[in-house]
Amino acid sequence: MPNNVKLLFFIFLLLCGGAPQKASSQSLHGIKGLPPYERAVLIIKHYEGWHTKKDYPYIGYGHQIQPGENLRYPITETQADSLLRSDLTKLCAMFRKYEADSLLLACIAYNCGPARLLGDGKRTPKSRLLRKLDQGNRDIFAECLTFCRYKGRPIPSIRRRRWVEFHLLFNPCL
Repeated sequence: MPNNVKLLFFIFLLLCGGAPQKASSQSLHGIKGLPPYERAVLIIKHYEGWHTKKDYPYIGYGHQIQPGENLRYPITETQADSLLRSDLTKLCAMFRKYEADSLLLACIAYNCGPARLLGDGKRTPKSRLLRKLDQGNRDIFAECLTFCRYKGRPIPSIRRRRWVEFHLLFNPCL
């Protein structure tokens, strides 16, 4: 099945109340009917997938094990969900000043790391996406899609992820 057809099928399933089993253990009544935070959790679960011991230092749905954390493989889905929600909440707080866009920015940061957006004060400058938002310009679709690289190469699945995140989390009416 071509990639665009797969993506449209995935979005159709989410909008109509179905979802891949790994994305959620609960039945959905359509992703658009869910609060934005819950949409973000489902998107992350779908695109991160389940991380196992071979994915160290990542565990569950992409939580990066920090020094001093006492996490061991395997973990339960409940533990993984809790870690994801904790990480996402911290990232939302990090981007709180961007108000309605903080959840979208948190999802991008969950995947890329917050320094890719915020800059590190050394080699990595603040992203063009945040600079546009700082100027009050919310025309950010193209900038969201630029966060689709791994080791310098554009990755189609990450680009699709950004597209889904933008269309399910961005509120243009604000």
